[in-house]
Amino acid sequence: MSYQIVTDCGANLNEEQAKTYGVKVLPMKYKLGETEYNSGIEDSPERLKEFYTRLRNKEKITTSLVTREECDRVILPLLQNGQDVLVIAFSSGLSGSYQNIFNCCNDYAAEFPNRKIRVVDSLCAALGQGLAIHYASALQKEGKSLDEVADWVEQNKESICHLFTLDNLFFLKRGGRLSGTSALVGTLLNIKPMLHTADDGKLYVTGKVRGRRTAILELAKTAAKRGYELKKQPVFIVHGDCEDDAKLLANELKKIGVKDITINCLGPVIAAHSGPGTLAIFFLGTPR
Repeated sequence: MSYQIVTDCGANLNEEQAKTYGVKVLPMKYKLGETEYNSGIEDSPERLKEFYTRLRNKEKITTSLVTREECDRVILPLLQNGQDVLVIAFSSGLSGSYQNIFNCCNDYAAEFPNRKIRVVDSLCAALGQGLAIHYASALQKEGKSLDEVADWVEQNKESICHLFTLDNLFFLKRGGRLSGTSALVGTLLNIKPMLHTADDGKLYVTGKVRGRRTAILELAKTAAKRGYELKKQPVFIVHGDCEDDAKLLANELKKIGVKDITINCLGPVIAAHSGPGTLAIFFLGTPR
């Protein structure tokens, strides 16, 4: 019996990637001024440019979770058409979307008792979640069952490493994604915080370095140490409107033999909390 993989915009996939992986994407909304937008595969380069300009101006931006309306629009028709559904959701440590999706799918399970529905808390974010989708899609195309794919994600999600740096911690502080104690790291002149996503799916400061270039080199150095045969696996990079920095990071990785590198611009729902200048790298490696 066929099954459909569904994710949400926390995975930071663009439209082309969603098509390549054969996944459906649940959007989340963000509000700039009086205008509300869907964030997900609808994020065009023009809209992202406007978003980051206004973000740098520290305009108030609010974000919302995946709603019942969106689950009904995306997931419900799949079940009605006889498909099983595997949802790989944004980390519950960073968003309530996982719980919303889980609750909706519980209701669907009662309505469609003959359909298989599983919702996996990826404990991942941005292209870390996207990397989980990458491997899930590959396994599905190999003929693995829904349960086999879901189990793989459950068993390997803590090996999807998330390493990142920010220009400053203002946006994480403003959005409540980081404690006041941790945020003190960002107060010193030209000190760049190094962070990661831990086993609980939450963000933690792991250290600090002086200068942006040093921070970028530290990302590459740490990835080289922690990656499982980094030369033989896909490595994903996401940037908050700092493409040149992302390219510098990619070039450092190429120096150590990494060949398969994907770079995406960070979408508004996450960038509203991490800010412009966010730079992150994702790969399979030693547990977080």
